[in-house]
Amino acid sequence: MSRFNEILTLAQERARHLNLSYEGALTPREAHELLQLLPNARLVDVRTRAEWDWVGRVPNAIEIEWLSYPGNTPNPHFVQELKQALSTESLLLFMCRSGGRSNAAACAASEAGFPDCYNVLEGFEGDKDASGHRNALGGWRFHGLPWIQS
Repeated sequence: MSRFNEILTLAQERARHLNLSYEGALTPREAHELLQLLPNARLVDVRTRAEWDWVGRVPNAIEIEWLSYPGNTPNPHFVQELKQALSTESLLLFMCRSGGRSNAAACAASEAGFPDCYNVLEGFEGDKDASGHRNALGGWRFHGLPWIQS
């Protein structure tokens, strides 16, 4: 079995275990590896513009807000923007700060006809630690994966 098939199988098993309505759930390292292995895989970062600007960006990610800043109001054009930016044949990896918004985005994309939707567990910053700080328990940055800050 090829490495990308192995990763996708693990992600799909997690989705079944978690009763997700989309294809699968990936760790940040698995997501990064898939982006290297599969030319049709695209990372969709659904955080807010403020998060991209102030916290950091993943190079080459497609940036489409799930909630708009300020106010955290739902982006009514999310699916339309996704369809304009990507083909339904792309394997989509959704990421937010810690995995919640990207879960909702993966559900919406799947319902809109994108068949290969995966959520990146832990997100960009991971969950809060006992002190209330992020990036100590997991996430894209915690694992040392590529990111930039403006």
